Amino acid sequence: TRFTTIINSLNNLGKSYSNQELVRKILRCLPKSWTPKVTAIEEAKDLSTLPLEQLLGSLMTHETTMKNHENVEVKKKKSIALKASKEDSESDEDGDVALLTSQFKKFLKSQK
Repeated sequence: TRFTTIINSLNNLGKSYSNQELVRKILRCLPKSWTPKVTAIEEAKDLSTLPLEQLLGSLMTHETTMKNHENVEVKKKKSIALKASKEDSESDEDGDVALLTSQFKKFLKSQK
């Protein structure tokens, strides 16, 4: 959309580009992750006759496919759940006795 807006503004100012130039500009500005798709388009289609709308449709379809694959990969990741078990030990009992003792002391102070 931004590209089309810029091209339309340039047309209004008197600067026009051929369809082939527009197609090449879009293909050049794509990130490196799109290199396989760009190569496939360049080899499979004649860029001098490829309509800009067809190129944009093809790129949008590829983008949607890439997003779907990312969503599937996120869902496939397995998570590991660990079970916690608590064993009674003497240290836990000592902590319980200490807590009970401190609460009993507070109760006695409040009664005095």
